[in-house]
Amino acid sequence: SSACRAFGVNHAKSRQGFFSSLLYAFSLIIAGGSLTKLAYYSTVQHKVARVRSFDHSGKDIENEPLYEISVQEEITARLHFIKFENTYIETCLDFIKDHLVNTETKVIKATGGGAYKFKDLIEKKLGLKVDKEDVMTCLIKGCNFVLRNIPHEVFAYQKDSDTEFRFQTNHPNIFPYLLVNIGSGVSIVKVETEDKFEWIGGSSIGGGTFWGLGALLTKTKKFDELLQLASKGQHTNVDMLVKDVYGGAYQTLGLSGNLIASSFGKSTTADKEFSKEDMAKSLLHMISNDIGQLACLYAKLHNLDKIYFGGFFIRGHPVTMRTITYSINFFSKGEVQALFLRHEGYLGAIGAFLKGAEQDNPNQYSWGENYAGSSGLMSTSPDVYPMQRTRSGTFDMLEMDRLERPLVNLPLLKDPSTYIPDTVDLTDDAMARKYWLTCFEEALDGVAKRAAASQPDSIDALQRAEKFRQKYWNKLQTLRQQPFAYGTLTVRSLLDTREHCLNEFNFPDPYSKVKQKENGIALKCFQSVIESLDSLGWEERQFALVKGLLAGNVFDWGAKAVSDVLESEPQFGFEEAKSKLQGIGRSVVVVGSGYCVSVREGPPHKCALIFADNSGIDIILGVFPFVRELLSRGTEVILACNSGPALNDVTYSESLIVTERIAAMDPVIQSALREEKLLLVQTGSSSPCLDLSRLDKGLAVLVRERKTDLVIIEGMGRAIHTNYYAALKCESLKLAVIKNSWLADRLGGKIFSVIFKYEVPCK
Repeated sequence: SSACRAFGVNHAKSRQGFFSSLLYAFSLIIAGGSLTKLAYYSTVQHKVARVRSFDHSGKDIENEPLYEISVQEEITARLHFIKFENTYIETCLDFIKDHLVNTETKVIKATGGGAYKFKDLIEKKLGLKVDKEDVMTCLIKGCNFVLRNIPHEVFAYQKDSDTEFRFQTNHPNIFPYLLVNIGSGVSIVKVETEDKFEWIGGSSIGGGTFWGLGALLTKTKKFDELLQLASKGQHTNVDMLVKDVYGGAYQTLGLSGNLIASSFGKSTTADKEFSKEDMAKSLLHMISNDIGQLACLYAKLHNLDKIYFGGFFIRGHPVTMRTITYSINFFSKGEVQALFLRHEGYLGAIGAFLKGAEQDNPNQYSWGENYAGSSGLMSTSPDVYPMQRTRSGTFDMLEMDRLERPLVNLPLLKDPSTYIPDTVDLTDDAMARKYWLTCFEEALDGVAKRAAASQPDSIDALQRAEKFRQKYWNKLQTLRQQPFAYGTLTVRSLLDTREHCLNEFNFPDPYSKVKQKENGIALKCFQSVIESLDSLGWEERQFALVKGLLAGNVFDWGAKAVSDVLESEPQFGFEEAKSKLQGIGRSVVVVGSGYCVSVREGPPHKCALIFADNSGIDIILGVFPFVRELLSRGTEVILACNSGPALNDVTYSESLIVTERIAAMDPVIQSALREEKLLLVQTGSSSPCLDLSRLDKGLAVLVRERKTDLVIIEGMGRAIHTNYYAALKCESLKLAVIKNSWLADRLGGKIFSVIFKYEVPCK
């Protein structure tokens, strides 16, 4: 729509094109004194892959598929947040009227100073009643929401560092904290619990002051243009420094000579015109320093060590964040940390939405950022995409998808507050970043080809696959320039972004047919593998089981070295995979025999939690014989599989069918299912990697109830790219085959070397 284009945002239906409908439940607007933020909720209809077991009764199933695959329509909830300057308020209202108002809409939620300023205009234009919400309540609700639901929401700013943005680990307990919201003015709020908070101070000198004085000084009316001017200015041409007053550093007070003694101080004596850039920079320093000192004083007064800065004054602008960080550091002597929010400007809009949706209790759900639709944090450099920054500020749009089930920490994490899922921070590691971005670029054509091939009966599959390819390629180029766009850049985030882009263009499970075929083939071999294992002595069987686990993990279509083999050698199977692992003992094996020794010498574990990886040979011939051995020893097993598809990873629904077929062949598995000693659960994830801080709540409950004392994490994505350093309260076994030569070289091994990491927690 023209209204959307005016904001630099495309309407979801026209942008995505492949959702058959978007039904808007309600919408709201937050109008502050300077900027307006539009928040709206939509129900999005898109395609999902479903599997269903065939009724094989009375049939010869030898050549029948294992299960039926169908693509169905599913409706999910999505939150959208857009921002723009108040100049475009009427255009915004046109957008709402054309796209969001339906016959059921009676009230529009509004908060902030503009809720009063534009009340009459809104009601006249839309024919709706304006329901004003308390600004402070909305800000706090919005802040709590992003702190809980966006893992890489918070960052510290580091001046002159290769990694300007240092993202923080989400602490499970977010309280207490100080929120400094810098909009037109400044509000300082102490937040102690979800519902307990108080306004403890503030200032009339804020973003509106910068904008207003900046307009008077430079004749520049646009907020973003003022920030652009400031980024090019030199404040020392305008400000009087300590060394200008004293001729050097003021040693007796420990002051640096470069410290500002008087903002705009030189304008009283200099007989010259100052540049717009220098005046904008001086003004930005003056206001940022004032806010920083004020926030620090309040934090020390209330014994708080976390200060979150929000509001659109910050805008991801380096000078603002640098000055505030310096002020906090200087005045607190390093005891208080200045923290910034990636979605700083939307706190009030999110909070107002939550207030309006209280009857639906949105906080009972978990939400995840949709990387395909969100713009991400824009570059702080004015030279990187300057037109985007001028047009849209920090970001254009944030999209949050409601997840089917609430997500929580794994109860067995040793310290959830220090847990970091990812092994390598690509934002920090330039060499690794360059390699992995290139790796994903080179694989992109193959992924697009696979996506199109997965829907041979669709007339527009090729067209959609090309649009997916272009979208993901553009994301990768953005991340080359702005690796911090969506938080800490990792292999996991690159994989997840790719999955989000595939889903946007209705490719919910490109590997569904591959998994169906490989599951069927592997099931035919299950009994012979079990018979072979049962013929071995105890110790020999343990090593054979481990070798089988590792050999099964070779079958990963997400690894180019493997997919090349599987496509060129169709007969490559379980035994061939075992031969690839002949280097066991010489490759990367970490504490290789510890687990077997523990099993032999100690009593059986009470309950083992196993995070499975791939479909086919991996789960059927690798994982299930291992599960069977644990059950035979008296250990209960929780088998956790992905809730949704990713690459050729086994999903929960596929695991149900596979387990049913195995139980029909094996009395150990059949008995364990009947007696609920083998339990199949979903992880709550649709990623090839694993974040143990965001797992399905039902899984966490089960782990507690069954007193789980062993965790097994399998696969390169789950045990190497993530969780390699994860510390747990119980024994753990992390195992994977390294199917990437660059990664193997980094770890000191060769391709198809193995990781077998058995860890016992310190008492």
